[in-house]
Amino acid sequence: MQKKIFATIGMGLALFSLVACDAAPPSSTSNADGTKIGKTVKIGLNLELTGPVSAYGSAEKVGAMMAVAEINKAGGINGKKIEVISKDNKSENAESATVTTSLATQNNVNVIVGSSTSGTAAAASPNATQSAVPLITPSGTQDDLTIAKDGKTYNYIYRTTFIDSYQGDVLSRFASDHLKAKKVALFYDNSSDYAKGIAKRFKSVYKGKIVSESTYQSGDTDFQSALTKIKNQNYDAVIMPGYYQETGTIIKQAREMGIKVPIVGPDGFADAKLVELGGKDNVTDVYYLSGYSASISKKAATFAKHYKKKYSQEPSMFAALAYDSVYMVAEAAKGAKTSKDISKGIATLKEFEGVTGTMTIDYKHNPIKSVTVIGLTKGKESSATVIAAK
Repeated sequence: MQKKIFATIGMGLALFSLVACDAAPPSSTSNADGTKIGKTVKIGLNLELTGPVSAYGSAEKVGAMMAVAEINKAGGINGKKIEVISKDNKSENAESATVTTSLATQNNVNVIVGSSTSGTAAAASPNATQSAVPLITPSGTQDDLTIAKDGKTYNYIYRTTFIDSYQGDVLSRFASDHLKAKKVALFYDNSSDYAKGIAKRFKSVYKGKIVSESTYQSGDTDFQSALTKIKNQNYDAVIMPGYYQETGTIIKQAREMGIKVPIVGPDGFADAKLVELGGKDNVTDVYYLSGYSASISKKAATFAKHYKKKYSQEPSMFAALAYDSVYMVAEAAKGAKTSKDISKGIATLKEFEGVTGTMTIDYKHNPIKSVTVIGLTKGKESSATVIAAK
């Protein structure tokens, strides 16, 4: 997930030493020694626990803590228990940078899980890198998130999910191959780099015809004018890159206006509030990309069963991605003595079997993994189509 990146302002001497100035753009490498692993392996959680996208961060904290509890119950990492220090970045980029500095230099964590969105993760990246503390974002999708301004891959930045441009590819493949859509209407959030990036990629790879292209802004609530324009066109599906806050309302208004064709979106749809805003009867023939489905493997099904038993609800994609992130850290930390060792371990993970799929970390620190397209009928999952990685 992604939100726009804003400038980070230094807060105090420790933060000032970690935030790069304009004259010296942040590098992909670090001369720092990193943090030593002591009696426990310290994981810092830098998540959006309050603010506009708190639904993502809150779900990721639950998934991460579930993984920690399981690992500690099984004996920890080579006999060392995991210690968690959790902090709220308030869904703000500057706060995410501050939290990263605090976790790395004051709490001396060995690895950071989070943030949830690309904007907050990007803001945190220079500080994590200069501290030589690996950061793994469960759900940050911006293409260049793991790439520094010098054009090289950040040594310490990783992700568990797929990238934005790949979402554009998958939306195109799903529309053409599975929905047999030869004509589509494109309706996306023009205030979001995330949505614009996916829309741009979709336009460049879709082989059919885009008969209508409309945009909206984050925070909009009345979409009648744009939907009227769309309704009067001839098309087979609506492609709608954006977040659940607006797209849930758009789905409601579209269905009430008589737009019955399939509506397809990215992983920004992946929250129960989409159905709440859209109304369960309206959220039919709606599809979205997801990094997780309980039906994709026995491991995923077992995770869902245990999660539901413990929390009395189905796990979201965000909970599952954070759960996998912690297990990836645990695998990478075996035999590690410092945070630098953990980073090297994450970079060399191959065929790691998680609940969100089997993944290998590539040279850009992105996971090579399949994508699941979830279909919804009356607000509930009714299909899961796996789109293999290319």
